[in-house]
Amino acid sequence: MKGKLVLEDGAVFYGDMLDERPVLGEVVFNTGMTGYQEILTDPSYCSQIVTLTYPLIGNYGAAKKFNQSRKCFFNGFIIGELCDIGSNWQKEEELAEFLKAQDIPCLYNVDTRAVTRHIRSLGAMKGVLVPETATQEEIDALMKNEIPKEVVKIVTTPKTYKMENPGGPHVVVMDFGIKQHILDSLHGIGCDLTIVPADTKADEIMALNPDGIFLSNGPGDPKDLPEIIEVVREIAGKKPTFGICLGHQLLSLAFGADTYKLKFGHRGSNQPVKNLLTGRVHITSQNHGYAVDEESLKGLPLEVTHRAVNDGTVEGIRHTQLPIFSVQYHPEASPGPDDNRYLFDQFWAMLQKGE
Repeated sequence: MKGKLVLEDGAVFYGDMLDERPVLGEVVFNTGMTGYQEILTDPSYCSQIVTLTYPLIGNYGAAKKFNQSRKCFFNGFIIGELCDIGSNWQKEEELAEFLKAQDIPCLYNVDTRAVTRHIRSLGAMKGVLVPETATQEEIDALMKNEIPKEVVKIVTTPKTYKMENPGGPHVVVMDFGIKQHILDSLHGIGCDLTIVPADTKADEIMALNPDGIFLSNGPGDPKDLPEIIEVVREIAGKKPTFGICLGHQLLSLAFGADTYKLKFGHRGSNQPVKNLLTGRVHITSQNHGYAVDEESLKGLPLEVTHRAVNDGTVEGIRHTQLPIFSVQYHPEASPGPDDNRYLFDQFWAMLQKGE
């Protein structure tokens, strides 16, 4: 079936539809060359329509071991060529089968370069995926709907669970939409994990007697989470604290900094970041549409530790007095390079000191 992407500014891009169900979402793009299944199952993309810039998608199929969450939270998927037959010894199904099972509408055979250049020039915006036969009235009615703001509630775990590591330091993980490989990375360095829902109260977290606290990645605008910001304000620094992505933004807001929406965000596995403490540049995996305002850090007990090479935005901070640090990017990768796994070792060292 023929379909189209219609953006809120009226731009239209045509292709073929794998699922004729019309959907609305914020249209963004990811520049990674591999890792489409990890991208599809990253909860941070909740309620978005994601365009992949790499032209051939599906060439190694799909397998459960690469899933980063319990399901796809995408609203839609836009790609160039959809490979019919994937070739990989780990493949369990074709990408098209995976998308159908996850109920993710996909528009393929699209000029994704044109879509990306449009978003890059004008910024991320609302869009709809619809059959080519959809009327303007149907498109307008769909476009009038609001994209959900309380997306963390959609992606967080519904109940507390554990990933045990007997004898290891006990880390309480606040799940705002955490990727599985972050949990695997924390567990892999020896942490005994208790993963709690995003709405868990500060006293409930401290009652678990943690040795450390981890604030996860997740979707949406951090300013839409005032109750969680207050919880973070209460618990941060009482135990060694590490935040990634949304967790980084929430930590910054909790200490009085500000955040803002980026024009088109950072999404890809090839983003250079400079570690200001060492002078080294690392290639990082990123997925965020918001950033910490560096000007707002002035006068606060927070200092910038990492900076994006491409646009100079804040990519990492640490507290000058308390055992707290965070990064905007994804050191666990999946997909992406392993350059930044040293940050998990840094957290481990902090836990060992009991700072």
